[in-house]
Amino acid sequence: MKASSLFRGYKEKYNNSVSLPETISPSRTPHPSQTMATNNLPHLQRFTEFINSGDTKIGQEVISDSAIFHVPFGPEPLKGLDGYLHILGMMRGAFTDINWTLQETISEGDKVVARFETRGTHKGDFRGVPASGKTFCMTALNIYRFADGKIVEERGQPDIFGLMMQIGAIPGPPPPSA
Repeated sequence: MKASSLFRGYKEKYNNSVSLPETISPSRTPHPSQTMATNNLPHLQRFTEFINSGDTKIGQEVISDSAIFHVPFGPEPLKGLDGYLHILGMMRGAFTDINWTLQETISEGDKVVARFETRGTHKGDFRGVPASGKTFCMTALNIYRFADGKIVEERGQPDIFGLMMQIGAIPGPPPPSA
């Protein structure tokens, strides 16, 4: 396919000052990690069962003893199943009905990027904020690395700012003016 036909309007808009390749190849050589990709999605789904149930037997199935969890609320990563149980304890202590729903995934090689929707009710202290009784819904984007069917690393990015606004810890934006 000719690149010039794909981008004709774009080139005309910018007075033909854009240089484009003559052809666009529909295929490319995959990165080595893509050729060795394994299907880690069943393991991630099992991990989701673990975080929603807190069942340590499931946790032992899906979390490596040497796993590292990078969390946004501490300078040092947490380690292994005990580290993740610490995260769950903190979240369940504040949001007893918390539930994670896996919404979307992207997988390449030994990594899976996951978007979760997390819902719950603020019924206990969270990061110094007393229970408000308010419900919340936040998104979390996490990057997982797997080895032998177990999580060996997680980089979690929950929307803590949105969560804190929803539970009343920080003020939200003013209502739109009429």
